[in-house]
Amino acid sequence: MAKRKIVVLFGGCSPEYTVSLHSAQAVLEAMDPQLFTPIPVGITPEGQWYLYRGAFSAIGSDRWKNAGPCIPAMLSINRAERALLCIYEHTVERIYIDAVFPVLHGQNGEDGSVQGICELAGIPLVGCGMLASALCMDKDRAHRLAAQAGIRVPLGTCILPEDRLETLHRHAARIGYPMFVKPLKAGSSFGITRVSTPSQLDAAVTLARQYDRTIILEQAIAGFEVGCAIIGNAQLCCGKIDEIELSHGFFDFSEKYTLKTSKIHVPARIDSATADQIRQTAMTIYRVLGCRGFARVDMFLTPEGEILFNEVNTIPGFTAHSRFPAMFAAAGLSLPEIVRRVIELAVCR
Repeated sequence: MAKRKIVVLFGGCSPEYTVSLHSAQAVLEAMDPQLFTPIPVGITPEGQWYLYRGAFSAIGSDRWKNAGPCIPAMLSINRAERALLCIYEHTVERIYIDAVFPVLHGQNGEDGSVQGICELAGIPLVGCGMLASALCMDKDRAHRLAAQAGIRVPLGTCILPEDRLETLHRHAARIGYPMFVKPLKAGSSFGITRVSTPSQLDAAVTLARQYDRTIILEQAIAGFEVGCAIIGNAQLCCGKIDEIELSHGFFDFSEKYTLKTSKIHVPARIDSATADQIRQTAMTIYRVLGCRGFARVDMFLTPEGEILFNEVNTIPGFTAHSRFPAMFAAAGLSLPEIVRRVIELAVCR
């Protein structure tokens, strides 16, 4: 059988550019060379696309633009081609491909934009499609749909750019303190503030609006966060449930990537019945939001044993230390096996 040619997109116009580089290097190094021909395509923070023909090891350290040939490239939207177009001075080379694997985090990559290009072009896509990606990125709409399916969600409300200051404070008083102020569409906890008093609210809103003009006020939930890693389309496979132990504050960007004062327990320190309930809740959310391929579903577990939906990461981290592969490693699935499975789900979809 011929090897599958897989475009791996990395970088991107997002505050999570550097996170993507580490995940993409891990994915590229985990791809079985007997089964796949990886085609790395880097997207700069300015939005330029390049076919990268250098060493994978230069990607994570952001040396890729100077570590090997970089050829301007783009996906062809001609559905008859399924091709990557490489643009030279006097010619265009077409590389025919089997699938696109976007290893992009946050805006302009995880929000349905790149997924829409692939769907328009008729190119098989590794992971969630355009609609599911857009819905999961939108914290308010994701919660509304999950609530319609009977899933408990934190009390929250959207604050639009045109809303007056008194509207903001009225909604905050209704939700109560402490609360979280978040950009509506952002990842890696960028722009999120835990607000304990009304005097902290305006500064938190200003920070959140650096990442999205629409923000969300959300009730702080007592307890701790748990996650469930899922692979599958019709049939779903779950990793072990994990648990985030915090010494103080919340799981912000710094803690997610340094774990200076927090710990992640895999499997979570919960009984098997609770773990199964979390797993079933996660699979319901995954299906309600139309997820395909893979995703990580994050929830809260309260001291009373209630489960509340937090968010879905449609392109979670893929490094050796990331939560998604760690949950599957605890269930006996290695990163190369994860990568193989999610690619096969795409090309056989």
